[in-house]
Amino acid sequence: MVSDPERLPAWWPGVTRVEEATALRWTTVLTSSRGKVVRADWSRVEAEPERRIVWRQEVAESPFERILRESVTEVELAPGADGGTAVSLTVRHRPRGLARLGYFQMRGAASKQVRGALDGLAAAMEA
Repeated sequence: MVSDPERLPAWWPGVTRVEEATALRWTTVLTSSRGKVVRADWSRVEAEPERRIVWRQEVAESPFERILRESVTEVELAPGADGGTAVSLTVRHRPRGLARLGYFQMRGAASKQVRGALDGLAAAMEA
């Protein structure tokens, strides 16, 4: 589920579809709460099958470039206590320019995104 970019719309908040997906690169199409459509390009930077995957948003020459220097997402999987799988999800944003002044807002938004992704992943796995 987490290593297949095509499955992101099933569990990642705001992703309505994925375009031009390969195992190493893909584009997510996101829809904001106001209905604005934004595309974000991603690339896989690390992978340990069935254990860990890391992907990076390609912010250069994107709408995100003015506020982000870097955006990295890491998903780690481990055996769960109940025989299931424990999932750890980390999103790291490095803000750029004046966006650095909004650190706490950016951190809050990332926390909300992580909670939504974990909830979405749990719901997708139950379905």
